[in-house]
Order: sequence, then C-alpha cells, then structure tokens
Amino acid sequence: MRQLILLLTLVFFAACEQTKFKTEWTREVAPEVFTAKFETTKGDFTITVERHLSPKAADRFYQLVKHGYYDNGIFYRVVKDFVAQFGNTDTLVMNQWRKIKIPDEPVRLGNLKGTVSFARDGKETRDLDLFINLKDNSVLDTLNYQGVKGFPAFGKVTSGMENVEKLYSGYGEDSMDDENLYQNRGQFYTTYPKLDLIEKAYIAD
Repeated sequence: MRQLILLLTLVFFAACEQTKFKTEWTREVAPEVFTAKFETTKGDFTITVERHLSPKAADRFYQLVKHGYYDNGIFYRVVKDFVAQFGNTDTLVMNQWRKIKIPDEPVRLGNLKGTVSFARDGKETRDLDLFINLKDNSVLDTLNYQGVKGFPAFGKVTSGMENVEKLYSGYGEDSMDDENLYQNRGQFYTTYPKLDLIEKAYIAD
C-alpha cells in the first residue's frame, strides 16, 4: 500500500510539473503587436510588444506570459536610475525553458526609458529574465559581452510606469550578486524581504 501511495504521489507531481512547461509552448508565435499586463505589489503596469523589433524575443516573452511563468515572480534586481530586473525562482521550470535556446538578434529599438529587454550573459542566453530600463541606457545598445553585441529591446511600458518606478531599490546590486541564494526562494525572501513581487501576468489583448 505504501508503495502504491508513493507511486501515485510521484505521478501527481509529475503531472503538475507538466502543466508548468510543455515543449510545444516554445513553438508558439506571438501576434505582431500585443500587450501584457503585470499585477504587482506596487501596482499594475502594461508592456506593449512589437514583434518586428526582435521576433524571437517577442515570441519567448509571449509564451512565458501566456503560460503563467511570471506569476509569483520577483523583482530581484532593482537599481535606481538604471534597471528593474525580474524573473521566476522555480528552478525546475526555469531549467525546462532554458533547454530551448533562442537565437541572438540585432538591436533595432534602443534601451530608452521604459523599454523592455531580455537579460543575458553570453551567446543565446536571452531566455527568461527581463529588465525594464528606468532611464535611457544607450550604452546597452552597443555593449559587447562574450561576443554578443547589445540588448535588443522588443517592447515598452505603455501604462503604469509610475508603479515600476516605485519598486523597492534599496538593495541595489546586492540581491543580484546573491545568485546562489536566489535559487532558494524562501531564504532569498528572508534575506531581502522588501523586494517587490509579481502577483500575476497575462496577455491582455
């Protein structure tokens, strides 16, 4: 009986994990223009995406938002007058998405205040985490890092920018530097309790 219960439990959790990620989601193509709404602990904001600016980035963002990736996410790096960076802390789901690489693309829209770009740390690493520019950051348009040039913006905050600017920035780069701690959601929140959260994100149109 105990073995049967254990087997059913494993099947249940495997099914739950499947609903958090399906490979076919990564093949979905975004509309040419769409809006995503984010509900956060500092209020709502919307991001309007124009796919032609960075098609692969727009598709990945659309897939992530549509399938609830950013629900219960966290603004883990907010640096005043620079960027607000956010993502998820579910390492199992993160690793599933990261298996599907997206090609790098040229910068067509610069990193002006309010624009949104994927973070990256090398070739084909734009995958999950995003940042919103809190000021004009033109240096990010041409920054060459590990052989990849620039951070292509693919959308812009079109309402609620005042709420983005309220996000807690008191930790600066410290929370970003604690990368290992970031993988442990409970411990991360204990160490940085004032960080703001994403309550829900969804495609609005």
